[in-house]
Amino acid sequence: MDFAAFLKTLESTSLAGWIRDSLYAFPFIESFHVIGLTLVFGTIAIVDLRLLGIASTYRPFTRVAEILKWTWAAFGLTILTGSLMFITNASVYFSNVQFRWKILLIALSGLNMVVFELTSGRNVRRWDNDRSAPPLGKLAAVLSIALWITVIFLGRWVGFTTTGKSAAPTPDIEINLDDLFK
Repeated sequence: MDFAAFLKTLESTSLAGWIRDSLYAFPFIESFHVIGLTLVFGTIAIVDLRLLGIASTYRPFTRVAEILKWTWAAFGLTILTGSLMFITNASVYFSNVQFRWKILLIALSGLNMVVFELTSGRNVRRWDNDRSAPPLGKLAAVLSIALWITVIFLGRWVGFTTTGKSAAPTPDIEINLDDLFK
């Protein structure tokens, strides 16, 4: 099976159809996606600002970094909800340049984290109580913030550049706004 056929298969699942055709499912899932991403970025920003010596400088870095367990939980939520939204229109999302850049930058954020762990993170005990991290730690923090802000912008851009494009025909549904508010 080629990749285009795989994407079409994802779109044709009953779960994708239900999310796509439901009046409430997609917005509900998208809301949790945004909440998850907010927690991912917020918790990462706390750690990055500590690395830069801007916030929580009176606390050891290892103490501040304990918040990252929440980052992983929020990242899991974001991956789950993002995947559910993706399957509704996989061909369109996958062909979207902004979507591809977003995924690439998320991967680069992970690579940035690995590089941090293999450099400054290895000797954290030496600088744990310092006001800021060593230069490589600061660089990792700046890259992290920049990458995640760009991911957020691209995510919004994806939403606006895929709106109205459909991989599957949308059923004709007549909506009476008066019925929605009864």
